[in-house]
Amino acid sequence: MTPRPRDRQLRLFEVAPQAPRGPRPAPFDAALGPLAAALPPLVRLGTSSWSFPGWQGLVYDGPVSAASLARCGLTAYARHPLLGCVGLDRTYYGPVEAQYFHALAAQVPDAFRFVVKADERCTRYRFGAHPRYGDARGKMNPLFLDSAYAAERVVAPMIEGLGPKSGVLVFQFPPQDLRPLGGPARFVARLGAFLEALPRGPRYAVEIRNAEVLGGDYLDMLAAAEASHCVAVHPSMPEPAVQAAFLADRPQPAFVCRWMLRRDLGYEDAKARFAPFDRLAAEDPVTRTTIADLAAAAARAGRECFVTVNNKAEGSAPLSIARLAAAIAAHASA
Repeated sequence: MTPRPRDRQLRLFEVAPQAPRGPRPAPFDAALGPLAAALPPLVRLGTSSWSFPGWQGLVYDGPVSAASLARCGLTAYARHPLLGCVGLDRTYYGPVEAQYFHALAAQVPDAFRFVVKADERCTRYRFGAHPRYGDARGKMNPLFLDSAYAAERVVAPMIEGLGPKSGVLVFQFPPQDLRPLGGPARFVARLGAFLEALPRGPRYAVEIRNAEVLGGDYLDMLAAAEASHCVAVHPSMPEPAVQAAFLADRPQPAFVCRWMLRRDLGYEDAKARFAPFDRLAAEDPVTRTTIADLAAAAARAGRECFVTVNNKAEGSAPLSIARLAAAIAAHASA
């Protein structure tokens, strides 16, 4: 029997439904465009991630789900005038393939950059007690500072998938007892050998959570490896101004800063207090001013700047970035 026209239409609809629309960018405040234009071209600001439905009206238009944002939200995110980079945290929990990076890169313009966290297998010498480690919980990690693993499973997929959109690869070292490694000096030596064995070309940064590592040997090691110290705003590290003073005589290849967490709150406490991350609940003007000073000075010196902000810093990363951008622009015009 020959299908009637209506039957054919229904069957066509069933096999070829209309593709769903991705998240849309929010209508932005008219002042954000001129503010973005006032930023030094070398300065890129962004958030630690982008999958937050609470940013409705700030970054995204209309109700959105975390799942849809994770899958295809970067196109809308990158339309925000002030968001020129973003942090990739998923990569910290295990290696990802080049296709994952490529899918993200396809959602953003050419000038956009990614701040990628390296797989923690490179930076943790003993696995923690978290259930995600499974049978490896509490055991030694055989891939700690393994440059061959990092080059093949971390660096190569990132470069293949992101290409020139790969801004900086951050090796974040959690707080660890360094005595089993021979102490801070031995750790720094091993870290230097690891970094120098990595492929040349990508920008590398080191984020430590052991303040005792800060010293001349650490700076010499970074200089030899052409890597940057990531200024971490985190309770385990000295204030950004103290880290900046430590670095004052040793200009870094790039200024890399991750503004993550208030000193008076734990991660879960901040998450519970600040969710859904749609307002500045606990402003930190001192930290903001310090970061603005450092970013503006680095840009004046011709160095690229990558600053990512977490919701747990002040309550809402997009709103923190707007205040931070205004402070940097003021320094640039002074």
